[in-house]
Amino acid sequence: MKAKLKKSYLVLALFSTGILVSAFVRGTSAEQKLAMPYKKAGLSEQQAAAHLLSRFTYGAQPGQVDEVVKIGLDKWFKQQLDGELPDEELNQMLNNYDALKLSNTEIENTFPRNPTVKRLAIKEGYLNKDSVSTNNRKYEREAINAYMKAKGFRPEQELYRQFFSQKILRAAYSNNQLREVLTEFWFNHFNVAVVKPACANFIPAYERDVIRPNVFGDFEDLLIKTAKSPAMLVYLDNFTSTGNNMPLDYHRADEMIAVQKNPAQRKKMMDRMNKLKEQANQKKGKSGLNENYAREVMELHTLGVDGGYTQNDVTQAARVLTGWTLAPMGEYGAGNGNRSAIERIGKEKLEEKGFVFDGDFLFAMNRHDNGEKIVLGHKFPAGGGYEEGITLLKMLAHHPSTSKFIAKKLAVRFVSDNPPASLIDKMAKTFSSSNGNIKNVLITMVNAPEFWSQKSLREKTKSPFELAMSAVRGVDAKINQPYQLYSWINKMGQQMYYYQAPTGFPDYGQYWINTGSLLNRMNFGLAFASQRIPGIKIDLAALNHNREPESTTAALKTYGQLLLPERDLSQTLNRLSPMLNDNNLQQKVYNAAAKNDLSKPMSAEEEQTSMQATKEKNNKKNLNNPQVVARNGDNSMLAQVVGVLIGSPEFQRR
Repeated sequence: MKAKLKKSYLVLALFSTGILVSAFVRGTSAEQKLAMPYKKAGLSEQQAAAHLLSRFTYGAQPGQVDEVVKIGLDKWFKQQLDGELPDEELNQMLNNYDALKLSNTEIENTFPRNPTVKRLAIKEGYLNKDSVSTNNRKYEREAINAYMKAKGFRPEQELYRQFFSQKILRAAYSNNQLREVLTEFWFNHFNVAVVKPACANFIPAYERDVIRPNVFGDFEDLLIKTAKSPAMLVYLDNFTSTGNNMPLDYHRADEMIAVQKNPAQRKKMMDRMNKLKEQANQKKGKSGLNENYAREVMELHTLGVDGGYTQNDVTQAARVLTGWTLAPMGEYGAGNGNRSAIERIGKEKLEEKGFVFDGDFLFAMNRHDNGEKIVLGHKFPAGGGYEEGITLLKMLAHHPSTSKFIAKKLAVRFVSDNPPASLIDKMAKTFSSSNGNIKNVLITMVNAPEFWSQKSLREKTKSPFELAMSAVRGVDAKINQPYQLYSWINKMGQQMYYYQAPTGFPDYGQYWINTGSLLNRMNFGLAFASQRIPGIKIDLAALNHNREPESTTAALKTYGQLLLPERDLSQTLNRLSPMLNDNNLQQKVYNAAAKNDLSKPMSAEEEQTSMQATKEKNNKKNLNNPQVVARNGDNSMLAQVVGVLIGSPEFQRR
C-alpha cells in the first residue's frame, strides 16, 4: 500500500501557484508473555512506541510516545489488553447522553419508529387519516409533534445523535483506546446498519452490551451473543425464519382439551386446535425459511467465502437456526406478536416445551424445524431445539477455516493490507490452540517479527473516522459538539453505522483514497485547524509552549514533529512548503472539495426530527467557507500549517 500511496501522493489540484502536488493520497486461556522484537527490526524504543500507538489507538496525543516509553512498551500494551483503565472524565461527558443507558425495551417505549407514531396518532385521534392522504406535510408534522409531546415520545434522530456522538467522544478521550479500536473492528465484522429502520433502535445496545464488553474474550462468545442480539436477528432477517410454524395458541389448546369436562367447550376447543393444525399444515407448503443469516454467518463472520461450505450447508444451517427470534420488547415495539400468547400460556409452561427466554432473545420451539439436518458433515438428529443452534455456532467458531479467516482479518486491520502468510499462520495457530481467544491472538501478532518489519510501518491508511480522531488527539482538541465531527466524517466518505452491506466497511487503502477524498481530507484539515468546525476548540500555540515559530518553515517542522512523532519528514516538509505561500489556499481547497462531496445525505425524516438540523442548514455555508468566516483562535499561519499537515499524505498513514 505504501507504494500506491507514494504514486498518488497528495493528488490535490491546488490552483495557487500552478503546483500539482502528487505523492498520495470464554473464560480466557492462559495469556502468553509479551516479547516484542522491535530491536531486531532496527527500531528504537521511541519508534516502537509510536508504532504501537499508531496501530492500537486512534492516534498519539502530544507527548504520549515518551509516556509509553516511560511506562514500558509491554506494560502499556498489557494495560490496553486489559482495557480497564479509569475513564472518569469520559464518563462524565457520557452522562449527558441519557439514551445511552436505556435497554432495548426502554428505547422502544421512548423512541418509537416513525410509522408506529403515525399509526398511533391516527388511532388516538391526533391525526386525521383522510388528511394524511392529501399529502399535507405541514399538518401531519404538527399533529405528530403534538402527539409525541403528549405521550412523552422522543424522535429517533435524537437517539442516533446521542449514539453517534458517544462514538466520537470515546475514540477521542478514552484511556482504553484498544477497547475502542476493537469495538469498531468487531462491530464492522458483525455489521448491522441504521439504514434498516426495524433494526436501527437496537444498535446502541448492540454495541454497548454485545460488542464492547467482549472484544478481548473468546470468539465463540462474541459469535453467539451477536447471533442472539435483536439487532442482528432483524438486520439479517433470522427473526422471521420458521420451520414448523405452529402458533403458540396450539400448545395451550392441546392442554386445555385434555382437562376440559364441559362437552360443548371441549368440542369448541377441538375445533380450534384442528383449525390451527390446518393452518400450520398449509404454511408448511410455503417456505418460511430465511437463509440470509446462515449465509452471512459462514461467509462473513466465520469460515470466509472460501471456507469449504456449500449452498446445501447454508440451507441446512438456516433450518438449524429456525425459531431464533425476538422476545416482546416495549409497548409498541418488536417481538409483540407473541406477547398475548406468552402471557396466557406462561413462560414456565413454554420453557417446559423447549422455548428459551434470554433477555431480548426468544427461541420459539413452535417455529423450529425439528427434522434431521446435516451441516458441514455434522448430523443434527431430528427432535432437537435451541441447543442445535448453539452447537452449530460453536462448530463454526472453532472450524479451521475460521481461525485462518479471523487471523487474516485482524492482521489486515493491525499490520497491513496484505499481511504476510507467515504471520497469519502464527495467529491462526494461536486462535485454534487458545479457544479462539482474541487477546492471545493479538499477543502473538505483536510478538511476531512481521508486525515490526519496515514493510509494516505506516502501511495502513486511515479511514475518515480515524483521520478525524487522530487530528483531535494529535492537537489535544476539546470537543463540545461531537456531532459536528460526525458530519465532517460523513462528508469525507464514511457515514458510520449506515454502511448497508453486511460486509462492513472495507479495510484497505484503495477504498478510502482517491482525488476527491484527498481534497475532502485537506479541506477537513484546514477547517479543523482554523476552528471553522463549531464546537471544536484548539490551542495550537500551547502545543509549542506558546513559543511562536520564526517562520512557516520552522512551524512546519515543529508541528510536523508534534503530529507525526518518530517519522522522517524531510520529503514531506519539502513537498508541503510551497503550499504555505498561497494566501488563498483554504478557499481553493474548499472550492475544489465542494465539487467532490462524498457524503450521503440523511433522510428527510431524520432531518425533520434533528434537534439542530434547521440551524445547521442555515449556517452550513458560513461554517465551511473560509471567505465568509475565519474563527481562528490561533495565529492564522499556524492554523494553515497544521491544516496542511493533517491533510497531507503522511498524516493519512498509520
